[in-house]
This record gives sequence, structure tokens and C-alpha cells, in this order.
Amino acid sequence: MCTADAGDFGRPLSEDEAEHMLRCICFKNGPPRNVGVELEWLVHHRETPRRPVPADRLTAAHDRVRALALDSALTFEPGGQVELSSRPAGSLMECVDSVAGDLRAVRAALAPDGLVLAGIGLDPWQSPRRMRHDPRYDAMEAYLDRTGPGGRAMMCTSASIQVCLDAGEEEPGPLGHGRRWRLAHLLGAVLSAAFANSPARAGRRTGWRSTRQAIWAGLDGTRTVAPPLDREPRGAWTDHALDIPVMFVRMPDGPWQQPRGLSFRSWLRTGGPRPPTRQDLEHHLSTLFPPVRPRGHLELRMIDAQPGDDGWQVPLAVTTALFDDPEAAETVHRAVKPLAEWAGPLPAPRNPLWVGAARHGLAHPELRAAARVCFTAAREALPRMGASTALRDAVAAFDERHVARGRCPADDLLDTAPEWRAER
Repeated sequence: MCTADAGDFGRPLSEDEAEHMLRCICFKNGPPRNVGVELEWLVHHRETPRRPVPADRLTAAHDRVRALALDSALTFEPGGQVELSSRPAGSLMECVDSVAGDLRAVRAALAPDGLVLAGIGLDPWQSPRRMRHDPRYDAMEAYLDRTGPGGRAMMCTSASIQVCLDAGEEEPGPLGHGRRWRLAHLLGAVLSAAFANSPARAGRRTGWRSTRQAIWAGLDGTRTVAPPLDREPRGAWTDHALDIPVMFVRMPDGPWQQPRGLSFRSWLRTGGPRPPTRQDLEHHLSTLFPPVRPRGHLELRMIDAQPGDDGWQVPLAVTTALFDDPEAAETVHRAVKPLAEWAGPLPAPRNPLWVGAARHGLAHPELRAAARVCFTAAREALPRMGASTALRDAVAAFDERHVARGRCPADDLLDTAPEWRAER
């Protein structure tokens, strides 16, 4: 049985304690009950979205939003993006209704300045501009700069929808945590393709339906990939997390250190430049960005931000239905299982399946076929889950407009911006 002390963050952590902590906190078992969502939004001018919002104007808007009484947790990303993170909700509709109310308040606070929340996976016009300056983001930027400019683009110009679901029951069964873990890495590619919504960068077509996902795949070769899926999930994630280099070492005085090539396991064993603590491990985990991140629950990170005030509700509803309705989960498990052959041995998101999803969206024939099965299963499951008529209608409309036609929101963006030229 896992028992982890939640208290003392200050004393040095042993390797055994770190492994025990990771196994305990990352996959908490039980019947799926809770759902949550984290929504990132770009902030644009309502009338002239191609023009950058002046820094002082964006800061003033942030201050007004910060003064709101919201149910969701509010944060601001390095480039000024607004993020709302819901509380764990006991049902899909509880989550939808709570976040929708918060979004109405945020939009009302931005409106007097002529600003809007923009649901696009990667800003198609603006260059990265960091608004937040603190030791964490300074260190993150310096670390990611080692592999090129993609890190700054992700920090400052990207926006996603992250669906958070319970890890699942002990095995076996369609809701078992091992099956849900493997399902997430196959179904995740289908979700990435269906909701791809970032086909441009710096005013040019990139050749990708999800440029955001393509950039993630091209960043640091360890912290953005999944662990091996042919192993038991707790052990695989524990080894993976401990063997990834630390991004920074927080220091009580002076700048944070960035030792090259120091894995967290090596830090535990050597104790330098100072002994690591539980809090250091928690910071380390927060700098790992695989497409599915276990945090006690499963955090699915592969979905681009969606257009429209309520577009975010569709991926939340579809994903929740496919994971948490037992009948839908069984159907989808069978539908996506053959995709493992396309994925091959490379980890997500660097394998051919995930690369195909990011590049082609639902123009990829195998992903389109799987998506059609998935959306049918989700539409059948949503009434059983108590979804409102409006939410069911929104999912049906997306299915008919996009999935049935082999399209994704990125295709709509490309249709409305013929002046975008191909990226060289």
C-alpha cells in the first residue's frame, strides 16, 4: 500500500523515497469519478488580431482578470496567455458549467479594452514575447534555447486544452489504469488529429495541421516523450521521470543553477550542488511535458485550443465519454488497437502515428477511420453521462462538419486565410 508523507519538503530526499513517492502520487486508483480541464487562451485585439497587444495594456487586462472571483484557478503563461484550471468535478456537466461561467466573467473583463480570448493552438501571427519574468521561466527559457527557438514558441505563443481524468481502477477491465494508460497514447493521436488547430506561424503555412504538436515533438528529446508502454505504468513512469535531466536547481541565494546532463536520479545519489528535497522532485515533475502526464490523474496534453467561445467543450466531452463510459471505452479500445502498428517502437509524440496526426490531421486515412468510430461511440455515451442537449448537439455538429469529412479546425483556418504562404 502506498503512503506518502505530504508534509516535510525541506529535508533531503532519498532515492527510495523518491521512487515510492512517484509510484504513490502518479497513478491513484479507483473508479473514474472526476473530470477536470485546463484551458489556455491567447489574448488578441478583437478587431485587429494580427497586431500585438502592447505590454502595458495586456498587463492592465491581466490585473482586471486577476481581481475576478473565479471557481477555476487562474494563471498567466509566459507570453501573457490566460489559463483557467477547473477544480476536479464530479460530472462532465458540472465541469462544463463551472468553467463556462468563469469564461464569461473573463471575457467581460477583457471586453472594455477591446481584447478577446483566441482559441488557436499556436499564434499564427505573433513572434514569441515573454511577459512574465521570474527565476523559473528564466531557467526554462535558457534550458529550452539549447535545442532551438521552439521552446520560446511553446512558452509564449501556444495554447492548448488539457483534459484531466482519473487514472482508473486496478486491472482488469475497460476502466483499468493500465489499459487507460495505453489507450491514452493511441487515442491521443486521434484526438490530436481531430482537434488540430495550428496550421500557421509568423503569417505562413507550416505544412502541419498542428504546428503546436510538431514543435513539442521537436523539443528536448527526453522530457517531451512518453515512457515505454510495454512496461507496468508505475514502474515505467518512475524510471522515466528520475532518469530525465533536471532543468534547474533552485538556490537559496543567487541565480538558479542549470547543471548539464544531471538526471534527478544522479542528483539523489550525488547530493550536489545541494541535496534534493521532495519539493525539488515536484518542481522536476512540473518540467516534464509528455503528451500524457500522470499526476494522480491522467493529464492529456495533445489537444490544440479550439475556436469559438464554447469550442473547448467538444474535446472535453468526447475525451471524457471515451475514457469514462465503460461501453464507449471498450469500443474505442478495439478501434485504436490497430494503430499501434502505425506507431511502431518510437515513443509518442515522435512516432509515425503521432507525426502523421500533427501533419495531416484527419486527412490521414487510418486516423480518420478511427475518429469516426470514436465520435460515434462518444455521441452514444453522452446521453448516458447526463450531457445536456446543447453539448450533445455541439459534438454532433463537430462530427458532421469535420470528422465525417476528414477535416479538422486547422482546415477551416487555412480556408479563411488564403494569403498565408507556405513556410520555406
